[in-house]
Amino acid sequence: MEQDVLLEVKNVTKEFPGVTALSDVSIKIKRGEIHGLCGENGAGKSTLMKILCGVYPHGSYSGDIIYNGKVLRLGAGSIHQAIEEGIAIVYQELTLIPLMTVGENIFLGKEPRTGVGIDWNKLYSDTDELLKRYKLPVSPHEVVKNLGVGQMQMTEIAKALSEKADVLILDEPTSALSEAEVDKLMEILATLKSLGVTCIYISHKLEEFFRITDTVSVLRDGKVVTTLPTKDTSLEKLVQLMVGREMKERFPKGNRKPGEVFFTVEGLRALDPNDPSREIVKGASFELRKGEILGIAGLMGSGRTELVTTIFGEYGILTGGKITLDGQEIKIGSAREAMSHGISLVPEDRKRQGLVLIQTILQNISLPNLDRFSGFMRINGSAEIAEAEKFSKSLSIKAPSVHVAAESLSGGNQQKVVISKWLMSEPRILILDDPTRGIDVGAKFEIYKLINQLAEAGYSIIMISSELEEVLGMADRVMVMWEGRSNGTLDIAQATQEKVMARATGIEIA
Repeated sequence: MEQDVLLEVKNVTKEFPGVTALSDVSIKIKRGEIHGLCGENGAGKSTLMKILCGVYPHGSYSGDIIYNGKVLRLGAGSIHQAIEEGIAIVYQELTLIPLMTVGENIFLGKEPRTGVGIDWNKLYSDTDELLKRYKLPVSPHEVVKNLGVGQMQMTEIAKALSEKADVLILDEPTSALSEAEVDKLMEILATLKSLGVTCIYISHKLEEFFRITDTVSVLRDGKVVTTLPTKDTSLEKLVQLMVGREMKERFPKGNRKPGEVFFTVEGLRALDPNDPSREIVKGASFELRKGEILGIAGLMGSGRTELVTTIFGEYGILTGGKITLDGQEIKIGSAREAMSHGISLVPEDRKRQGLVLIQTILQNISLPNLDRFSGFMRINGSAEIAEAEKFSKSLSIKAPSVHVAAESLSGGNQQKVVISKWLMSEPRILILDDPTRGIDVGAKFEIYKLINQLAEAGYSIIMISSELEEVLGMADRVMVMWEGRSNGTLDIAQATQEKVMARATGIEIA
């Protein structure tokens, strides 16, 4: 075995009933490197990680995992065995206990003991030493619920490193982080690398591979397409390798012809319903035209989501400003009232806010639209099925039928289900809050095409994205949020990353 190879996946095949998730996969991961792993949803990344972490034990797959020169034989239910071997994972969905401190979370289940109980002084001193060693900017005594998402991510990393992990697997670590938090994470990964920790880095944000990884492996349909030094490839080449076809344009060009302004928001102000002393929207204004895509950009915490959920009647306590539709001022106090005015919202967290995962595609699509199918004490089931199947077909939802559970779908198809249920409500305005978050590059392209088609069909789209390139690639105009207020709107012909970021950081005031 090569001396500098720490972990080798050798001819691994993993099958489920009727599906081959991994087919003869071989990857070599060098000691002390950051190894990127990319591929579309369903490519086999998660299955491979579950094998490495012991979710799928040795014997449930063919081939071998060779670690430190020996075949790794993890038994059933052997996640703790993998950790003892030095392999730890930080999942996309955080697993911290909100009401416990950082120190309590990091040493949960392995607290240092005195003769009669927990040695709290040692627990917090060990936590402090660990955080300082890896340059993690978190306080040991801080209660987790008071942390930002980025600090929670740092705590998860510290928890994994407390097990003395030699291999740290990071699954979509930046999906909910701000740009500043992403920059900090990149610094931390560089520190880990300098201390000899080997990282496997999984992300749908392909540009991140070029910031931090040494090597990248591409999976497609359960097979390894290639493994190569990151410096020897490009963003366009990675996309082509992942989807198996050349994608000349990341953002498909639409053929939109926006009409007149019909919807305006003027000087909107709102309070946080959980803390009425805090103002979350501090004066936001914009206009929306028929058949256009209006992008809303801004840093995390700028008030983008708070603005649109307030417009949808489901968050902020309105204290000022007005909303006008077709020249008439309207009041919106609930989602039902918003829908009555032709406004629908696809939320940023589709799993928690957009779907009932254990219910079927049919049930999810029809849920906010049941009044369309209800008669005297009964639902017209055949009409409900026909309508759901129409949307499933028109949006190309990949599923055996509308009767399968939403949780069985890929991220891209789940998002299409959420969009379908709101399209069924026949909106004039469709608000999309980070519509491609956590979706692979091929599915993103499908969502982009769908958004274009909707705008061309006359829908007016308000699109928030945490990816600035996405806003600039899709929108007709860009409104920028800064500290809870709107800070200018740019036509796309004049919008550049520099101009948008200047407004997003308050440098240019509208």
